[in-house]
Amino acid sequence: MKSFPKKLQQKLDKRKTDNVLRQLGTPSGLVDFSSNDYIGFSKNETLFKDTHKYLVAQKLTQNGATGSRLLTGNHTLYNTVEKQISNFHNSENALLFNSGYDANLGFFSSVPQRGDIIFYDEYIHASIRDGITMSNAKSYKFKHNDLDHLNTKCQAERSRSPEGATIYIVTESVFSMDGDTPNLKALANFCTSNNYYLIVDEAHAIGVFGDYGVGLTQQLNIETQVFARIITFGKALGCHGAAILSSTLLKDYLTNFSRSLIYTSGLPPHSVATIKLAYNLLLETDAIATLQRNISFFKSQLQTLQLQQHFIDSDSAIQCCIIPGNITVKTIARNIQNAGFNVKPILSPTVPKEQERLRFCLHSYNSEAEITTVLSILSTFV
Repeated sequence: MKSFPKKLQQKLDKRKTDNVLRQLGTPSGLVDFSSNDYIGFSKNETLFKDTHKYLVAQKLTQNGATGSRLLTGNHTLYNTVEKQISNFHNSENALLFNSGYDANLGFFSSVPQRGDIIFYDEYIHASIRDGITMSNAKSYKFKHNDLDHLNTKCQAERSRSPEGATIYIVTESVFSMDGDTPNLKALANFCTSNNYYLIVDEAHAIGVFGDYGVGLTQQLNIETQVFARIITFGKALGCHGAAILSSTLLKDYLTNFSRSLIYTSGLPPHSVATIKLAYNLLLETDAIATLQRNISFFKSQLQTLQLQQHFIDSDSAIQCCIIPGNITVKTIARNIQNAGFNVKPILSPTVPKEQERLRFCLHSYNSEAEITTVLSILSTFV
């Protein structure tokens, strides 16, 4: 076997030297303040059992999709669930993808065309950045959650762009590394008044915000002003896959031109059935209300322990404590983990230098005692 390529070895060695080498872990058994399982659906036995019963009742006892959706993999359950999702989210239509990464890659690599312009929040998710990189459109970032800066950038670029250029504006309703939200209503009105196309990634809002966890765009009643919403099921819904909520025309376009949909095997029936039963459970669960109470309690404890100045302001399930320096934040995280709580450090280059942080993910199943204890431990280090 040939030796490992020198340039690759150098990059690995640099990660080791910088103390930021990533490694795959195993379940820790610690109190969970790290996962995206916000309302406990990934461990919900009712969801697990009901999915199996449904598949047996529908005679859908195959293990795989057997092919891409355009060949043999578009089993009947796909259409049922896409109608269910579009009705739930007040969308004209929905298109299921294998993951949120696939959905973002497929959308941004195929929808914006040569000569078009994409403006994206500087903290946008890596999957969106990768999709934009594959696009033929020009792209520019704007300052995080800064509508004035976006407006300035749009005006400057529009003045030198050819007539007929389509402008796409991209944001998240809850940012995964900060837990904060843009002023979505103002952003939607800005896009509507200027005939821009707004795309919102709702990965960390579904199952957390709005009646039955419909997400922030619906909670704000602006869904008709959004060109496309990307929703994922690997967070609060505790299963796998994603969907793009859109018009029927956009769904038809993506079906024809989105390569991450066309050139991959579809989700197996079990995955699609789990999505269906998870949506049914959203209509019945009290876990969303419990999660919201825990978020409020967490924030009240920040004030009690005088920690709020270290945290990014957030009303979501993601609460981040800024602790500059990779070594420092890793050391504090290790001490908290040794006390029995799974809190993960987020290091640069995932976040900018000096913006390293502890990322607390809150859940419906965290107790107030656990929240108080973990924050009390944190208070001894910051």
